[in-house]
Amino acid sequence: MKFLLKSVSIALLLVFITGCANKAPITNRNQFIFMSEQEEIALGERSYKKTLKDSKLSSNKTQTKRVKEIGRKIASVVNRNDYKWEFNLVENKAKNAFCLPGGKVVVYTGILEVAKNDSQLATVMSHEIAHALARHGAERVSMGMLTNVLGSIGNIVLNSTHPQYVQTFNIAYGAGTQYGVILPYGRMQESEADEIGIYLMNDAGYDINEALNFWKNMSSGSKVSSNSFFSTHPSSTQRISDIKEIIKKINK
Repeated sequence: MKFLLKSVSIALLLVFITGCANKAPITNRNQFIFMSEQEEIALGERSYKKTLKDSKLSSNKTQTKRVKEIGRKIASVVNRNDYKWEFNLVENKAKNAFCLPGGKVVVYTGILEVAKNDSQLATVMSHEIAHALARHGAERVSMGMLTNVLGSIGNIVLNSTHPQYVQTFNIAYGAGTQYGVILPYGRMQESEADEIGIYLMNDAGYDINEALNFWKNMSSGSKVSSNSFFSTHPSSTQRISDIKEIIKKINK
């Protein structure tokens, strides 16, 4: 048992050291990622094809053209020649958008209700593109794999020493990783995507002050809470406050 735990610990340490060689763009935050970018882009491509197959593209030529033009302007400042950029507007009432690895951007028509101008639409598109550039998807997959392995190690130890506590451990471990790691990790990524996105839209020539108005529009009519402990996203008030600080840095 000691040999097994020692071997697993060494393996995890090597994986951790290898994974931490990655850095997020602009923020330069150390990242734990051990999925190759080629694998990630391939997964994004497959997911994108399925999304388009299962969705209805917007027939609104004006809005579709608007999405594509804004997307191309942002992509022009990203400088990722390995990305095969695509921008599509999909009929969906949800106020949402996303960017898959490799530069596959999908915008839902519902977001147009709160993105009142091009700079506001650039806000959400830059934010989603930032998630892809920072490889947040691969980072979350890596963290999920690590927490699963650690959970398995805990089960091995308890089964051999205190088997009566296994169920209790599983319940506590699930809650601990959910609220202690996964949710804060999600909030951190959202805040990081906000920061990277503001820099991208600024470089692309959009009014970064409109980012504040966009997020105000998004939170309008919803219950705003300063307590974001049980959320995967920062509270609206915290997000807007953080963006104000980013804008101050850019305008210095």
